[in-house]
Order: sequence, then structure tokens, then C-alpha cells
Amino acid sequence: AVALKDAVSNIEKSSAKVTTLRDRLIEGLSKIEHSVLNGASENRLPGNVNFCFEGIEGESLLLLLDAKGIAASSGSLDPSHVLLAIGRPHEVAHGSLRLTIAEDITEEQIDYMVKEIKNVVDYLRSISPVWDELQRGEQKHVI
Repeated sequence: AVALKDAVSNIEKSSAKVTTLRDRLIEGLSKIEHSVLNGASENRLPGNVNFCFEGIEGESLLLLLDAKGIAASSGSLDPSHVLLAIGRPHEVAHGSLRLTIAEDITEEQIDYMVKEIKNVVDYLRSISPVWDELQRGEQKHVI
């Protein structure tokens, strides 16, 4: 009961801090070519960040990020039914990344996440035959 009381009494301050960190992460990840934020940019949970990256698979992304100390999720081996329902193509929804930000995260950690996620996305695209086809124009980019 004491922990709940403490959490509720600090909810506005905590929410404001987490929202600022979330927005910093969204801003950084939005600079990655052919990436898209899933959901509204405004009316979303303070600690929720969900992106799709074209030309890669979520499982590979998660494994490489985990090796860099970044805990994330992509749902399951199948693309999220929610992402499919909002119109993300199967091949794009399959490259989704879900991150949850808490108030104990620092700006430096957010910057590290942006840098390493970009590096991993770039690496995975460099070895992806699908990305090669997209770059050569044999397939059309959808994001």
C-alpha cells in the first residue's frame, strides 16, 4: 500500500520525465531511413515506443540488440495482428520493435539505444537480400 501511495503521488512528475525520454527516442529512431512509428505520435502511453523497420526481421533485430544490452520485444515470430490491422504490410510488421521506457532510464541511455538500433538496422539491411531488391528497385519500398 505504501509503494502504491508513493507511485500515485509522483505519477505526474514521473509521466512527464518518461514522456520526454520517449519523445527523444522516437525522434532519434525516426531518422532511420524507411522506418515508421506505429501508433499516434501524441496520444500514446508515456513509456511506449513501437517502430517498424523495412527490410529486416524482428527476431534478428532483437538478438543483436540483446547482445548490446538493449532489451526489447517484437511480439512473436508472427507479425503483430494489431500492426496488420492498422495497415502495416506483413513484411514490414515482421520488422517491428517495441521498447518500454521507465523513469530510471537516462538521456545517455536513450542516445545509446538510438545509435545501436541504427547500427543494427544498417547491419541487418547490409546482409538482407530483400533490402538489396528494394535498393535495386526490384521491389517497391512501402515505408
